[in-house]
Amino acid sequence: MEQLMLAPAEGLTGAEAEARRRRGEANTAVQGGSRGYAEILRTNVFSFFNLILFGIGAALLVLGRYSDALISVGLGLINAVLSAAQEIRAKRKLDRLQLLDRAGVLVIRDGRETEVAPERVVRGDVLRVRPGDQIVVDGPLLDGGRLEADESLLTGESDPVVKHPGDDLRSGSLCVAGDGHQLARDVGVHSYAGRLTAEARRATTDKTPLQRGIEFIVRLVMALAVLMSGAILAQAALEGFSVLRVVQITAVLSGLVPYGLFFLIALAYTAGAVRIARTGVLVQQVNAVESMTSVDVICTDKTGTLTTGQLVLEEIVPLGDHEYGEATGALGGLAHNATTPNLTAMAIAGSLSGPVWEVRDEVPFSSSLRWSGMVAEEGTWVLGAPDALAGRLLRPVPAGEITDRTGRGLRVLLLARAEDPEGGLRDAAGRPGLPVLEPVALAVLADEVRPEVAAAVARFRSDGVELKVLSGDDPRTVAAIAARAGITGDEPVMGAVLDDLDDPALDRLVARASVFGRVAPEHKERIVRSLRRQGRYVAMVGDGVNDARALKQAQVGVAMRSGSAVTRDVADIVLVEDDFSALSPAQYEGRRIINGIGISLYVFLSRVASQGLVIVSVTMLGLSFPYSPTQVGLTLFTVGIPTVFLTFWAKPTRPDPHLLRNLVRFVAPAAVVTATFGTAIYAVFYTLVTHGFGSGRAPERIIHEFERTTGLTYGVDADFTEASATILAQTGLSTFFCFASFLLILFLAPRSRVFAAWTAPTGDKRPSWLVLGLMVAFGAVLCVPVLWQYFGLMGPSKAVFFVVIPTLILWYLTLTVVFRLRLFDRLLGLEKPV
Repeated sequence: MEQLMLAPAEGLTGAEAEARRRRGEANTAVQGGSRGYAEILRTNVFSFFNLILFGIGAALLVLGRYSDALISVGLGLINAVLSAAQEIRAKRKLDRLQLLDRAGVLVIRDGRETEVAPERVVRGDVLRVRPGDQIVVDGPLLDGGRLEADESLLTGESDPVVKHPGDDLRSGSLCVAGDGHQLARDVGVHSYAGRLTAEARRATTDKTPLQRGIEFIVRLVMALAVLMSGAILAQAALEGFSVLRVVQITAVLSGLVPYGLFFLIALAYTAGAVRIARTGVLVQQVNAVESMTSVDVICTDKTGTLTTGQLVLEEIVPLGDHEYGEATGALGGLAHNATTPNLTAMAIAGSLSGPVWEVRDEVPFSSSLRWSGMVAEEGTWVLGAPDALAGRLLRPVPAGEITDRTGRGLRVLLLARAEDPEGGLRDAAGRPGLPVLEPVALAVLADEVRPEVAAAVARFRSDGVELKVLSGDDPRTVAAIAARAGITGDEPVMGAVLDDLDDPALDRLVARASVFGRVAPEHKERIVRSLRRQGRYVAMVGDGVNDARALKQAQVGVAMRSGSAVTRDVADIVLVEDDFSALSPAQYEGRRIINGIGISLYVFLSRVASQGLVIVSVTMLGLSFPYSPTQVGLTLFTVGIPTVFLTFWAKPTRPDPHLLRNLVRFVAPAAVVTATFGTAIYAVFYTLVTHGFGSGRAPERIIHEFERTTGLTYGVDADFTEASATILAQTGLSTFFCFASFLLILFLAPRSRVFAAWTAPTGDKRPSWLVLGLMVAFGAVLCVPVLWQYFGLMGPSKAVFFVVIPTLILWYLTLTVVFRLRLFDRLLGLEKPV
């Protein structure tokens, strides 16, 4: 391997850098990582089901049945377009994701410093690193003494890390103090930032339990439709059906598949996302709203999620004979007169007022010193970590005063004053140095816990959701803050412990522990993987790049708006106001969606099962096929419109844990009873017309009506009688089915006890008004020539209503008795009440 350890003053020549760039050793931004546009379009548009619909549609177009083709293909195409658009949107977001900014960096080329774009840096370059610079490659620090790097973006560790010559600087970190040169060892996709970016860009699609359940139902119905198609088409071949009839039958059977459910789900997800946006939750992956309902464990980072990332002054403890007022005055003076205040100074300044000092000298805080100080006319004051000042104290600070507070996750600083009022803070060479100090007081600070967190944690726990804290900070500190937020458990776990555990041992530890400290991004990802292996449904809440991999691995990734851009881009949900409690409304909205989709499943499957049974029954009776493709479009009234409204009106109650079983308990009797009466209506009308025209005694007015409807001539066209019998029977069947479907809504959402045979009355008037509106709309279809002709029906007919209305009354009474007595429950062995 080529030797890279070059002297910092030399660097590379321009020619060497260009040669390495051509060899692919440049710090090129990570590209790709998700599926291409062509693959997205291919998998969504040309799915197995869509291919069937496209074949049927093409055949209908060739035969000139344009409206039939539109009805057969329309829903499949709409769903495909929606799915592809959603995935393309997600791909574009992931492809734009970059961990590193694109500001110029200094490299040594041809013996002098040159500013280049980060992607022009090559392996072997020597970079100049200054305070405020982002590290763009991985490699060792070559010189410069101490350098402080803020790695919180990568690791979650809130304090800067001191780097010495030979220590690695990682891409994505930030130089906050010091100056030096770095060797570019790992660049581009091989760097730490490159690997994190590539992992974050990896496309992941987790289907929710509801989506998986509906997909199973659709596949089951598809399988049944294929079996029915085979049997009916075999019969058609024996009886010599025309090609047109074969294609129409296939189109109708394909229409039995409740493919519109996917469209309904997408619509419900979108509406839910709009609703919870008002509570401060931005949904980026639409199914995340519903997915939140299934979450049974939430993993969360500490800083920026449970806490605000700010410090608050918790307590001031005077030491020895010193007074409280003396301590507050000195602390306020240090904080308010600091030239470059850090988080500690800002926290103190926010709690205490301070005098204006004439500052003679100041040593700002740095992680290498771990103290800051100020020389003024009021004396020389120092504030720092007790152990950093211990060696210069006149007398020790009582250890119990410190350990008791640090054990509770509090940050303890020591305020001290120089014994010599004229004592300075520097040695003879001008370097920072401590004089002999008199301890004055302890300043106790705490991470500010977000005010809404404790209440949100309590709500989640009451709902059976477990919480785990994963942080890069000290485990004791993390445990103390978690306890303040209401998250308690066994002893906190150090991240390094996880490295030596295999998967079974890790699973046992993760199941038991609630707090993990000093964890790296890899640890967080392993913990989430472990929970998923145990069958848990995981939400991960974070704000830093170090959380991105875990967010991608969880079923629901949640980011804070104030967090890094990378984390926001990979998250399914963004909390716009950084409000942890906003997840509760998201969970309630998910319940509303599940309940809404659940009631829609009752309507969808009742229609599918009823029509399927009618098709089988009519075929067994040897009658003509009971539906045309255009009549399948009536599902707009019987299923489409009702399910949209019922979904939006659903309540955010706990979802039915036995949804599939209760679907069987409702759909089976509803389908059998409805199909029985529907088949009887179809057979009656078909037989009446066949016998009427066969006897030769049909009135002239009736003959003209059927000639106008069918386009055939009585006594001339051989199939006139069959076509007339079929269209009247189909009109009667469609009329009965539509009105029965409308009334079925009242069984599912009864306003009063009249329809409360399946479930208790809700008292909600809206479903009743919906049913009335649907009846009026369908009445318009039967009365307006353009509409009844479009749907392949006859116009208004007294005979249809004289048969359909009494049949509807009998249907209602029969179904009421079946539901009240639970007859099918007993037959199927499902006698447990709803």
